[in-house]
Amino acid sequence: MLVEKNKVVSITYTLREAGENTEVIQEVDASQPLVFLYGAGQLLPKFEEHLSGKALGDTYEFVLAHMDAYGPIDAEAVADVPIDVFMVDGKLAEDMLAIGGQVRLRDQEGRLLQGIVLSRSLEAVKIDFNHPMAGKDLHFSGTVVALRDASEEELAHGHVHGEGGHQH
Repeated sequence: MLVEKNKVVSITYTLREAGENTEVIQEVDASQPLVFLYGAGQLLPKFEEHLSGKALGDTYEFVLAHMDAYGPIDAEAVADVPIDVFMVDGKLAEDMLAIGGQVRLRDQEGRLLQGIVLSRSLEAVKIDFNHPMAGKDLHFSGTVVALRDASEEELAHGHVHGEGGHQH
């Protein structure tokens, strides 16, 4: 059996920024592998392409250029948010505004945005809403640790059920 559309794939991986001697950004081991329905659009398309045709036990190693991962850094994704957005019960939520800290806000359409606080003044907070991996080429290495056919229910729902997936 090979990694292809409509297969449930379980992988381990180590993620580093591409380049020599870079630190590990994220590591997923066999005790809690990444489990996904191949071809359902849950992962970056180029990431899935690199796994296509692999078999159980196969290892992989590849680099995703930032344009195929989380894109370039977008200067327009850095915004000044009015300080009054961070008022809770008439008080400034100081704990949310540490430089380098993460904040979650909703935009005018109700979408959840996550950003990093860059600076603040009396009037505004400068927040970078770029994905943390934007502008970075990513190096992945790992192993295919499980592989099976997706159930009819998983195919109908577009995601994995049971262990490693959506729990009922």
